[in-house]
Amino acid sequence: MKYFDPESPEIKKRLIVHNHLAFSFLTHIPIVPGHSLVCPIRVVESAEQLTLEEWRAIFEIKLQICQALKKVFHAEGFNFAWNMGEHAGQTVPHFHLHIVPRKLGDTGIFQYEPRVFLYRPGSRAISPSEELQQTADLIKGNL
Repeated sequence: MKYFDPESPEIKKRLIVHNHLAFSFLTHIPIVPGHSLVCPIRVVESAEQLTLEEWRAIFEIKLQICQALKKVFHAEGFNFAWNMGEHAGQTVPHFHLHIVPRKLGDTGIFQYEPRVFLYRPGSRAISPSEELQQTADLIKGNL
């Protein structure tokens, strides 16, 4: 994938919210349910290329998503991360902020080692499209 396109059918089904400069959708390989990504609409590879307005738009969406994830999944905390560059684990050259809702007993990883923390050990099967769409709708309904 070269970039995240909010108009593509694949992402449109998982789209949660957007504003004039950014959008959020569910990742197709979540660490835990509700694992969301926030991207600028403008395709830039690194955080350093974002304008202050784009940062503001991304963080406005981040706030909305976190509030909805607290309601839907009873999140007690969050992990936030982005990878910059191929050697840091960035696989899509379009900046994206990971929002991972956390609570006691979830299946995610608690230690902080970036290469481990963002990726579940073992197999990470792609979630069924219908399940992702239902989760996106659930979060959307709680924005």
